[in-house]
Amino acid sequence: MAVRVAHMMRIFQAISIFILISSAEASIGVNYGTYGDNLPTPTQAVALLKKSGVTQARIYDTNPSVLNAFQGSNIQLVVGVRNDEIVAIGQDNATAYKWVNDHIVPYASKCNITAIAVGNEVLSYESSQAVMLLPAMKLIHTALVSYSLDSMMKVTTPMSADLLVSKFPPSIGAFSANLTKTTLVPMLDFLSAIGSFYFLNVYPHKEYQHGQTNISLEFALFQNNPGVVDSATGFLYTNAFDSLLDATYAALAKLNHTDLTIVVSETGWPSQGEAYEKGLSPSNAQTYNANLVKHVLSKVGSPGRPGVLIITYIYELFNEDKRQGPLSTRSMGLFSAEMAPVYAVDLSGSQVTQVPIGPPAASATRTWCVAKQDASQDALQAALDYACGLGQADCLPIQPGQACFLPNTRTSHASWAINSYYQKNSNSANACNFQGTATLTTKDPSYTACVYPSNTHLASGQRSAAKYLAPKVIILLSSAALALCFSTR
Repeated sequence: MAVRVAHMMRIFQAISIFILISSAEASIGVNYGTYGDNLPTPTQAVALLKKSGVTQARIYDTNPSVLNAFQGSNIQLVVGVRNDEIVAIGQDNATAYKWVNDHIVPYASKCNITAIAVGNEVLSYESSQAVMLLPAMKLIHTALVSYSLDSMMKVTTPMSADLLVSKFPPSIGAFSANLTKTTLVPMLDFLSAIGSFYFLNVYPHKEYQHGQTNISLEFALFQNNPGVVDSATGFLYTNAFDSLLDATYAALAKLNHTDLTIVVSETGWPSQGEAYEKGLSPSNAQTYNANLVKHVLSKVGSPGRPGVLIITYIYELFNEDKRQGPLSTRSMGLFSAEMAPVYAVDLSGSQVTQVPIGPPAASATRTWCVAKQDASQDALQAALDYACGLGQADCLPIQPGQACFLPNTRTSHASWAINSYYQKNSNSANACNFQGTATLTTKDPSYTACVYPSNTHLASGQRSAAKYLAPKVIILLSSAALALCFSTR
């Protein structure tokens, strides 16, 4: 009877995950580490997460006090195998089974564990841990299968973006040849075989500090900048996050693994650093995280993977003062040890909402916003960059091969992007300016298969019936997305 009940529970969980898939959203989670003095208790930390509307978190071990605090919280949880546990687990099947039996099985029905991250950036170092990483992952997965938990929890390992020996432009992204021959290829094969995901740690501030070509501070912070075109693909990159993401996808493709989806397991920006660490401040940390959230929740994906939902975990919840290294490593927290915000963040979980459109008023007319024909090329490029970047316009139709790519002119592409931005912002005349580059028109600019969206604009000057509420700056949103990410394929 108990076996039958357990079986029915697994079926119910699988059905629940399937239902969640249909309503999945792009989402941002948070990393929660405990390597610090006088940090809040796990119970206080989980209470803070719940109060803030957090639905997803990642922890770095299986500390019982932390797992007990998450019980009943419904927060989706990625748990970790510590680096110093990898060798013992990878060498002995019994040790792997014991680890799963002791650290996972007691919490499987009480905590919403969705994945097990084996180590963190293990392949960045030549060590016995790196050699035993894949065997440990395989043995933990085998143990999960024996307990019928493999459909609920995926096994993976977070990788550093520094594993790429070439990064820019993204199309040349590639891993070290030595690494691929010895470890990476069989690991990727394993991740594909079990339907898991490639966990990637992405830190644009490090690329900026290392003086990487084409990485300006604005490019690293998602701020307005001219961007850089990848000549091999024609894609325009306006931020380092997308660039590193697509470089990794390119590297995976070179190893015949276009099937793997990347989950950004860590990203963030320090609020302070050593004197030699440029670009680190509370203001820049706030700017990065705010723009990151806006970018991820826009659901535009990256230039190389348009429309692909990006699951991203911000590093981290608290400043951890016991971490080794420069000051920046101890200054990544959203909150201090006193649970006070290090800089202004809104964890309310708000998102864009849309009011259903009613019948057009008698005095309403259809309007579009397009680029002025006499606008300078530089002004058009600036408008295009903003609309497709922080403006969250739908710029997929003007990508190569799409319905509105031709004519391949700056004026045509800018018109599409400007109009998309305008239609998403209440059809307000203020949304059709772009520093004098844009103008309103009642003449439909659509042509052949390229259909420009439109809405009604009241002749009296009132707003149209379609109203969009601007998203707040948030840190976490949507429990459905990670269910998609770690559900059975």
